[in-house]
Amino acid sequence: MQANELRGYSLWGHATEEGEVRPFPRCAASGTITRDRKFIQAAGVLGIFDAAHAAEEAGLAWARAWIDSQG
Repeated sequence: MQANELRGYSLWGHATEEGEVRPFPRCAASGTITRDRKFIQAAGVLGIFDAAHAAEEAGLAWARAWIDSQG
């Protein structure tokens, strides 16, 4: 899990291993946004990635875009 902050929000990018681990684990990406330790918004599965880091980055990118869309 990776975390970041933007405009008072805490952003979280998640990677969840999916399916069998042959030849390598694939990870589902998702994101969560909190503010003052309160839940604001979460994404479902944003995509499947070959690396956990890439999935976490996708979750953070979604969270940044969501905050930008709120003005």
